[in-house]
Parts: sequence; C-alpha cells; structure tokens
Amino acid sequence: MKKHNFSAGPSILPQEVFRKASEAILDFNGMGLSILEISHRSKEFVAVMDEARAIVKRLMKLGDDYEVLYLQGGASLQFLMVPFNLLSVDGKAAYTDTGTWASGAIKEAKNIGNVDVVASSKESNYSYIPKDYTVGSEYDYFHCTSNNTIFGTQMKTFPKVDTLMVCDMSSDIFSRELDFSQFDLIYAGAQKNMGPAGATLVVVKKSILGKTGRKIPTYLDYSVHIDKESMSNTPPVFAVYASYLTLKFLEENGGIAAAEEKNNAKAKLLYDEIDSNPNFQGVAAVEDRSFMNATFTLTDESKQEAFDKAWKTAGISGLNGHRSVGGYRASIYNAMPIESVQVLVDVMKSL
Repeated sequence: MKKHNFSAGPSILPQEVFRKASEAILDFNGMGLSILEISHRSKEFVAVMDEARAIVKRLMKLGDDYEVLYLQGGASLQFLMVPFNLLSVDGKAAYTDTGTWASGAIKEAKNIGNVDVVASSKESNYSYIPKDYTVGSEYDYFHCTSNNTIFGTQMKTFPKVDTLMVCDMSSDIFSRELDFSQFDLIYAGAQKNMGPAGATLVVVKKSILGKTGRKIPTYLDYSVHIDKESMSNTPPVFAVYASYLTLKFLEENGGIAAAEEKNNAKAKLLYDEIDSNPNFQGVAAVEDRSFMNATFTLTDESKQEAFDKAWKTAGISGLNGHRSVGGYRASIYNAMPIESVQVLVDVMKSL
C-alpha cells in the first residue's frame, strides 16, 4: 500500500509531479529521448529552466531587480557562497544560531571572515526562536534560518535590520505567504517543498553583488551564474525539471496562499492531538512551533514499542525523530495530504 511519508527530506511531492516526471524519464516532450539524456543546452530544456526561474518570481511577487538561480551543492554550499559574495574583506556579518543548519552556516562563514552570533537558543537545545536582539548597519548582512527541521521551530516573524537580510528557507519555502521583498538573498535546498534532492534555489537581488573587495572562486560567484542563466556548468537537469513541475502544480492550485491554508489546517490537527493526548508532549516552544516539522515525545517511554508498532502497521513512514532530539518528528510539507495527518492522529488516539 502507499505509505504516509512523514520523512523530513527528501520528502513527499505531489502525485501529479511523480507521474509527469516519470513520463519524462521515458520520453520528454515527445522527443524520443529521456529527460535524463537530453542536452542541457537544447531549446527544450532551456525553456524549462527559463520557466522554472520565472515561476519563482511570480510566486514570490518579485520584480526584475531579483535573479533566480538553480545551483548544486545543497544549502550547505550556500553556507560558503553567501559570505564569499556578501562579506567584505574587513567587514563582519550577523547570524542567529537556531539549530544544526544555522550553526553549520555560522561555521562556514567564520572560515571566510568576521561573524557575530547575535542570538542563540543553543543553551535550550534549540527549543525556541530567540527574539530580543538588534542588528545594526555595522554588519554587511544578517543571516537567519526560517525553519529548523531537526528541532521543529519556525520564525513566525522576521526582524527589522539595518543591513542586508539573508535567509535559509530550505524547509519551509513556498509554505506560507511572506513579503519576500524584505529579503535580499534567499536560498533553499529543493528537497522539501520544491522537488527532489539535487537542486538548490537561490533568489538574490542583483544590486547587492560585487561589493566585497574579495576574489571569489568562479563557481562560488553568484554573478557568474547570473550571467550564464544557471548554466555555468551542467545543471541538475532532472531536479530542475521536477522542481518546475512542483512549482507549476503549486501555482495552478491556488499558489502560496492556498498552500498556507492547508498547512495551517494540518498543523492544527496534529498539534491539537499532541496537546490534548496525555501520552504525548511537544518539544518546541508553543509560540515557535514549526508548521512543517512537528516534534514530540512520549510521556511514558514504556509505550514506545506499542506506538512504533501501531504507526508502522498503519503504513506510516519516516516518523522517527532526529537523534539530537529523540522522540518523533512528523514532517508535513506542502504535498502532505491532511488525510495522512489524520491517519497519524488516529494512531495517537488509539495508544
């Protein structure tokens, strides 16, 4: 039977995307060739890349001052590319430390230049989002992580800062309406709400580039990728195509606003059960709970064997929590139907 996939990523995608992508593997656009073997320079794939870039700006309501790139290396490479492109030789950057991936970004930036961690929730095992901090104009940029997949926390609002705003949105991009123009650079690994692993999205304001005074290795230079329209080297063709299909599906089904409404309903259903069922307790601070990754534990560990057997029998997959948190993690990305969340809730009620 079809599994209810609560994996944190690579994650569930719309069934229509799986169908169209699988058809393209056998025959792409009637060419008699697979999407896996066509030239990335062919007019057929160039059209895919152009639309994959354009649809991002439509969904985010961004103008021509922004460029959209599809790169490789995951968000982890962006930990390095951001400071190379935005941190001046004698400048410094401000970061918030809200989880594993935020701390990874901080580590890489410190290899490039001066970094101040202006806020952190590390002392509480990243169970909340810090809020009482300011970021002034003495910084070249401010970096935050909007959603913390492992710990189940999410930024509900973003601070006003007197510098450039950079955000890693890998695990909640396109899940809720935001004023995306408040960000100067957004990056995200595709494998949550956008597509399969292999592609990384970067949305960057062109005017902020070329001002650091440092020599940037060719592949790490955003300007190079902008000039080559994401074709500086062979792009991840299939991952870009599947991301295009996913974003097209999103746009044709009400856009981000419709996705947010569904995501709110799924999160409410699950968190209501966590809060009302004495067998479970949430991990993250209530006001900072992620609507993408719900983390929770059993109040009585002696029931673990029974609960694990029940959810596996129900066809649920990927529910185990990360080792640094323990317990359980239900990832409920855009493509997760509320019916699957209900299956999980029913299992929790039965314990």
